[in-house]
Amino acid sequence: MPGLPDIDKEATENNVKEALDLARDFIRMGFHPGIEASTTASYSLVPPTQTNAFHSSTENAAVKNVSIEEQRKNHVQRVLNATKRLSKKEKQIIMTRWFGEDDITDIEAYTELDMPHSTYYKYRGKAFYRLAFALKIEVYKNVETS
Repeated sequence: MPGLPDIDKEATENNVKEALDLARDFIRMGFHPGIEASTTASYSLVPPTQTNAFHSSTENAAVKNVSIEEQRKNHVQRVLNATKRLSKKEKQIIMTRWFGEDDITDIEAYTELDMPHSTYYKYRGKAFYRLAFALKIEVYKNVETS
């Protein structure tokens, strides 16, 4: 009789860290490198056509920026909503470590929170599991059938 699938702890932890890092970076970023409007003239041998399609690099960049910005907002919102559902200590750990003013390490976070090392990692581990399930980024170990 099969039971619940086993979670790959390391891969799940990596996914949660990546999601938190990405959300933090999106919050801190204010521009989109590589998706800027071209400011130089470009010439083409193809005659212009009269359609409603976008041909302006400024319009194309604006449309792409809006799409990317929407994806970033959605990711940040999902992570912050999942974080709101954590317990008080779990939320403190995540907010201090990933969403504080400065980039800090785990050691600096548990020192700042005046929390013992073992307690910090116990609650951080629980928070990671809850975030992984809330964000649907948990990783299961491969189960071989015999």
